[in-house]
Amino acid sequence: MPAEDLEHILAQTAELWPELRGSRLFITGATGFFGKWLLESIIAANDILGARLSATLLSRNPVGFAAEIPRLALRPEFEWLQGRPENFNFPAGHFDHVIHLATPSAAEVGAGDTALLVCTLQGLQQVLQFARHAGARRLLLASSGAVYGPQPAHLSHIPEDHAGAPDLRQPMSAYGELKRMSELMCAMTPDVECVIARCFSFVGPYLPLTDKFAVGSFIRDALAGGPIRIHGDGTPLRSYLYAADLAVWLLALLVKGKSSEAYNVGSDEAISIRDLAGCVAACGPGTVRIVVEAESALAREYNYVPSIQRARSEIGLRTGIDLPSAIARSITWAITAR
Repeated sequence: MPAEDLEHILAQTAELWPELRGSRLFITGATGFFGKWLLESIIAANDILGARLSATLLSRNPVGFAAEIPRLALRPEFEWLQGRPENFNFPAGHFDHVIHLATPSAAEVGAGDTALLVCTLQGLQQVLQFARHAGARRLLLASSGAVYGPQPAHLSHIPEDHAGAPDLRQPMSAYGELKRMSELMCAMTPDVECVIARCFSFVGPYLPLTDKFAVGSFIRDALAGGPIRIHGDGTPLRSYLYAADLAVWLLALLVKGKSSEAYNVGSDEAISIRDLAGCVAACGPGTVRIVVEAESALAREYNYVPSIQRARSEIGLRTGIDLPSAIARSITWAITAR
């Protein structure tokens, strides 16, 4: 992990560590993109600041993760619990905080497997029961901006009080509905302080370089020599928060977020998909072409840009690393990690 990223995280979270010092955490989804960044942050805080955090990490395959990234998996402050959110055995003892990151992807949910929806909600119910059982002070839930449904054309940025909803005629809307149900379950568990992180789009080390994420596929294409392929006309607007800032935001919401409140997590700096491809091409190791495949768009694409006024005014959060720097760092890391 780049030292400058860890330095950025610790500098931006300096006021949080006295509150978290000596805490025992329970984290689901620790082997995913979000989870890896939280593990990196915990390790840095322990090594550099003496934060003395420990965490029990729920994973379906901790052995596989240890083989993939032993530097993270084998740290002494982490205890691994093999299992799934819907049926894991509660570890003994008191836990201060619970962070629930485990979730199926939008593509997996959109494939139409209703059993997956049921298992996901059962998993959240089990995690909420565990938080109550363990005496946790609060729970941070990773939700999604998908809860708002299609962004209306008249809205440049989606605020948390936008009363939209997933359009069930759209193939990917089940994911947004799942997140809405997850937030509702948290709201109906008043004896657990729940803070909701409605996450949008991100870029940074550990992001899968696949078609699952537009920016990830663009970086993959650029590293392969191109062309960078845009599946659509390239006009929809997105925004991207760098992963180091994401870690800062998640930690800040865990400590300072209001109970039962939802906060948009992302950047409010909009960029078109076409311009995003151009930025990746400019930051890449060589000259690559950009190919716009408008005819391959299967459905209408919408803008997806959050308002972050609530996080800015209530928590003091901001975007610290601009998009060109974020993409350049991501590309450098991807080259180094190959």
